[in-house]
Amino acid sequence: RVHVLLSDERWVPADDDSSNEKLVRETLMVNGAAAARLQPAYSAKEDVADRCASLDAEIRALPFPFACSLLGMGADGHFASLFPDAENLSDGLDMDGSKLCIPVSTSASPHPRISLTLAALSRSDEIVLLFFGEDKLAIYEDAKQQTNGYPVSRLLRQKRAPVHVYWAP
Repeated sequence: RVHVLLSDERWVPADDDSSNEKLVRETLMVNGAAAARLQPAYSAKEDVADRCASLDAEIRALPFPFACSLLGMGADGHFASLFPDAENLSDGLDMDGSKLCIPVSTSASPHPRISLTLAALSRSDEIVLLFFGEDKLAIYEDAKQQTNGYPVSRLLRQKRAPVHVYWAP
């Protein structure tokens, strides 16, 4: 009865080495965890914007809200694929927005992406934020002190779901 949904995905087929789905299937969904149901993000039959609309409906049919959301953080303060330079970042960070996922284009990635929005992710019983390195620790410390250009600052300031932070050097 476990459903797995990626917080973000590059717009590449699931067998591509850049695919988060491939990584999850090969490393996490093994042994007993192989029985979990992973909701694919990529679809060769749709463009990324159309897939966001259909994925939104599919997510609403899953057990929702989420039990837990596991997120990483980039050195630019992004989480999921909510990058600071994304043109539609405000849509992705809108806590009152109706969209659960959005298409994202960013200079940080050669591929378009799909990302869950903060409105979707914050509908979790808990959020786990995991990151590594001294540089990211400095970004995190800055982001938790003030609202700034770091998307993760908005994640940390939302009040809908508790955020548990794990860092390692």
